[in-house]
Amino acid sequence: MADPEASSATSASSTTTTATAAAEPPAATKSPASETKRWADIEDEESSNNAEAPSTSELNVENLKIDEDKKIVSKFLDEPEDSNIKAVTSGDTPYTSASTFEELNLSEDLLKGLYVEMKFLKPSKIQAITLPMILTPPHKDLIAQAHNGSGKTTCFVLGMLSRVNPKLKAPQAICVCPTRELAIQNLEVLRKMGRYTGITAECAVPMDSTNYTPINRRPPVSAQVVIGTPGTIKKWMSYKKLGASYVKILVFDEADHMLAADGFKDDSLKIKKDIEKSSTHCQVLLFSATFNETVKNFVSKIVNDYNQLFVKKEDLSLESVKQYKVRCPDELTKIQIIRERIFDLGENLGQRIIFVHSRNSARMLHKQLVEDGYSVTSIQGANTAEERDKIVREFKDGLTQVLISTDLLARGFDQQQINLVINYDLPVKHNSEEPDYEVYLHRVGRAGRFGRKGAVFNLVCGDRDEAIMRKIELYFRSDVTEVSLA
Repeated sequence: MADPEASSATSASSTTTTATAAAEPPAATKSPASETKRWADIEDEESSNNAEAPSTSELNVENLKIDEDKKIVSKFLDEPEDSNIKAVTSGDTPYTSASTFEELNLSEDLLKGLYVEMKFLKPSKIQAITLPMILTPPHKDLIAQAHNGSGKTTCFVLGMLSRVNPKLKAPQAICVCPTRELAIQNLEVLRKMGRYTGITAECAVPMDSTNYTPINRRPPVSAQVVIGTPGTIKKWMSYKKLGASYVKILVFDEADHMLAADGFKDDSLKIKKDIEKSSTHCQVLLFSATFNETVKNFVSKIVNDYNQLFVKKEDLSLESVKQYKVRCPDELTKIQIIRERIFDLGENLGQRIIFVHSRNSARMLHKQLVEDGYSVTSIQGANTAEERDKIVREFKDGLTQVLISTDLLARGFDQQQINLVINYDLPVKHNSEEPDYEVYLHRVGRAGRFGRKGAVFNLVCGDRDEAIMRKIELYFRSDVTEVSLA
């Protein structure tokens, strides 16, 4: 089960920056017992259209190394050339795909932010298609589904910044996110992109009790953009601290989770309803890499006269990410594989994130690896807000190389130096043996972002995992290569 965001209304405040703690020592490097050829030394065989794919393969480490020349910044986010993006528009409004940001009639201050701060050169494919839909009157609602790492965040952040009147000191754009980590990350992107605009922004997320300010003591929100979690935003609105009279645009990031029955559906609908009471016309944008049919059908009922953009589910996986499965006879072998094989790939391969199913698994694996002399950090919903901010900041600053996480960070977490993801536990739906396909896709999307190469290792232990892995392969119509330990 995904580790949910603790968006409790009892500890709401705002946050902007977090302190960075001292760097931990570099991860311990353990030498192999012998110089015999390891599983990661041999190039994996390319499958051909005419030959049957072998049951096992070997991995070429060189294919995963980070190019130091590309470490500085990604100039723009390219979609795979054959990505099957389809746009369906409503009504007679003509939309023209934008090949340059200038074609979007953005302000000079916004263009400066895109080129100087973000260092973009041109819109990515999804940006070229969706931005005209967002920015062109009559500003229709939009449901957008596209690849992880394709530039969705830029779409709605640029949309919010473009719609805000810098002279009006009142909330005009609201973005609702499932976790505090994603809300803070989106706020950082918005402030960077909008640095020269003078537009103000505030983050509405649950805070640690040490930083708690009673809601009746906090001043009304005057920031022009508010980005936060649903519980906190709903509380600020219910206490009349966050007004919606001038709100022009409402964004749901990871919208499938925000509107799912087992997600934040009730809070999200309450926020939308309260805004509609005060605002004459509020454009609603729903962005995610995944929309299952149930959520898609529901979403189509709560937005009116909307445009949509979507990608076939089999086209969603990033081409730059190679997926592997490793059969493990027991759980101890899982830890040995991580310790003696995957960690042995070396620091040149960038940062690594290990996904587990539960908080207990996170604690157990963290304890075991630390006892074995490895420098790792772990994050899950039981951590305090301050602990979570510190852990994420250290990882993003490159002070730690290995992060163990529940599905708290499966969605939307951007860190360009991650190119190894390990599924210690395969994702399954709560109280079910059914794979959570959306979570799997989001986990895979943490590696190989910004066009980088990446790999995902799925540790398969027992018949149950075998069945889950096979269902995942069938669902995405993709054979995941088995890696030999020989």
